[in-house]
Amino acid sequence: MKQFPWAIIVGIIVHSSLVEARDGFIRTWGHRFVLNGSPYYANGFNAYWLMYMASDPSQRYLVSNALKEASSHGLTVARTWAFSDGGYRPLQYAPGSYNEQTFKGLDFVVAEAGKHGIKLILSLVNNYESFGGKKQYVNWARSHGQYLTSDDDFFKNSVVKTYYKNHVSTVLNRYNSFTGLHYKDDPTIMAWELMNEPRCTSDPSGRTIQSIDRNHLLEAGLEGFYGQSTPQRRSLNPAMEIGTDFIANNQIHGIDFATVHCYPDQWLSSSNDQKQLSFLNNWLDAHIQDAQNILRKPLLLAEFGKSWKDPGFNTYERDQLFNTVYNKIYASAKRGGVAAGSLFWQLLTNGMDSFHDGYEIIMSQSSSTTNLISQHSHKLYQIRRIFSRMRNVERWKKARAARRSQWINRNKGKRIGN
Repeated sequence: MKQFPWAIIVGIIVHSSLVEARDGFIRTWGHRFVLNGSPYYANGFNAYWLMYMASDPSQRYLVSNALKEASSHGLTVARTWAFSDGGYRPLQYAPGSYNEQTFKGLDFVVAEAGKHGIKLILSLVNNYESFGGKKQYVNWARSHGQYLTSDDDFFKNSVVKTYYKNHVSTVLNRYNSFTGLHYKDDPTIMAWELMNEPRCTSDPSGRTIQSIDRNHLLEAGLEGFYGQSTPQRRSLNPAMEIGTDFIANNQIHGIDFATVHCYPDQWLSSSNDQKQLSFLNNWLDAHIQDAQNILRKPLLLAEFGKSWKDPGFNTYERDQLFNTVYNKIYASAKRGGVAAGSLFWQLLTNGMDSFHDGYEIIMSQSSSTTNLISQHSHKLYQIRRIFSRMRNVERWKKARAARRSQWINRNKGKRIGN
């Protein structure tokens, strides 16, 4: 089986981010995120639409408003798309051919996020057809004479691999006219996500996804479904076979952290709210435990939410779901565990009615949920402060011991006192 060349792609990313690393970049240390030497916890959100809206200068105020509102409630990480392949207002309208106006929109997003102290996770391609995704890459290859029978050929075909590798290189090497930095040098960008929710239904074993690369990856955008490497865990999955393997796909050495998504209202749509919450608890407990004991890497809950379009929806049920997630994250974080944060789906601001999907949180309109978000931000900030104080005490002790050692060495053989 041919392998998708993530090693080359990740080599570009690793070389770019580590060789020139400096203060302000988020890194991993063991099973934690760290920023400037202190543990870092992400309380954040998804906003896939940021580049799309910013590509129209008259709409950029919506991006600014959303980021400003998020920052004012303590949110520190946004996950968004760095892709739009073909279709309306694309970033890449053909392999290697880019729409400069849309790229300037992404430039604006990166600059504006930095202005508001928000780190970005940039996803590089979609599993789904929206915004092009792997289907568009496969269609581009077909139009250039490749005989491809499935969208899952995205993971196998050499021409598609080249298209994708070139896109990654283009994004990483993009010069941002707003910041004066190349993307690869900008500490506002926290992480690269290689694909949003990769799925390979033509191979339920998960081995095709694993063939992406066995050595080098950063963050793969996985939803957290268990596969053949842990058969005892597969009973936790909702009734779907999607061709991924949470353990095997995240054990690749170059992956810096694992991700998990959770939508009980979609995955268990025929179950009542209490059964959905029970599923959420078990899902999070299992992934936190496995990230801690098997993967030994940070775990980010990169998508979760509850739709107001669900039958019988009420805000209390959504708040219960948010509370459950936030309590799990906090309980792990305060004991130094692997749960490194969560990102709800999705943040909107006023004036974006056409983007409502049922899961949207508009800070000014969702008072009880917004309060939960703010409280969680504060609690994670307090944990970070405690760890910072502990680090400062250790530094002080080491400095005092060093000064005492120097004083003793200077005064060896001297008579002290009368």
